[in-house]
Amino acid sequence: MSHASTGAAATAAPAPASFFRRALRQKRFVFGLAGTILVVAFAILAPFFSPYGEKETAGPPYSKDGVFGTDYIGQDVLSRVMHGGQEVLTISVLATVLGMVVGVLIGVVAAYTGGWWDEIIMRLNDVLLAFPQILLSLVVLTALRNPSAWVIIVLVAAGHAPRVARVARGVALGIVTRDFVVAAEALGEKRSRVIVAEVLPNMTGPLLAEAGLRLTYSIGIVAALGFLGFAADPGAANWGQMMNENRLGLQTQPWAVLAPVLVIAIFTIATNLMADGLAQASQKGE
Repeated sequence: MSHASTGAAATAAPAPASFFRRALRQKRFVFGLAGTILVVAFAILAPFFSPYGEKETAGPPYSKDGVFGTDYIGQDVLSRVMHGGQEVLTISVLATVLGMVVGVLIGVVAAYTGGWWDEIIMRLNDVLLAFPQILLSLVVLTALRNPSAWVIIVLVAAGHAPRVARVARGVALGIVTRDFVVAAEALGEKRSRVIVAEVLPNMTGPLLAEAGLRLTYSIGIVAALGFLGFAADPGAANWGQMMNENRLGLQTQPWAVLAPVLVIAIFTIATNLMADGLAQASQKGE
């Protein structure tokens, strides 16, 4: 091997770390990911280990028996919390995914097409942003007798989509004018292929950070809707609904309200930390 090649190898810059590796170096992301996994595992596995059934009576109302006592009709609070997470988390995750997909599609198309199409799409997007997310959901749910889980998912996603679209458009605007996008267009690639193969892969970091933030908002909205009585299954355990059902006995048996609040708080803080860590990793990769 020649001295020139040896020197070139010695001075070659190391390969940049992947986005996920950069994220794992962020303490916020690690703590947030651990907390998120912990709550998700609790919601999935806990019902198999709950001391009582989801609707089983464990004692007199608002008693101190058990770890967290009983609720307003004598059901075990710990068991209800264990059973109440699957519906809330499932609806929140699906609403976040749907809202992200629609929002990213709107934002990227607006940025890539540009011109009048960009103006029309984003002005319509601004009109949707003018409607408060929780108010829009309440108006629709009030008009329905028995809203299904998919109705709640679509409503929450519809509130996320215009907000995601603005973020996606802002990120895409800095990508669609780069040389590799122009080169792909010059080679005659279809616009859809350019978006999928060239634009979207370079938006991963900011979009993952936004997804973490949207997931935080999703669980807050879903829990709030449950608290207001708009759960997908009114008879099933639901963290938001548990707070509403037991609020009158807060002074007598506070754990009936505080236990679901605590789980929601842990999940919200964890997803926020994860989103912050992803945002920091994205900035360091630029």
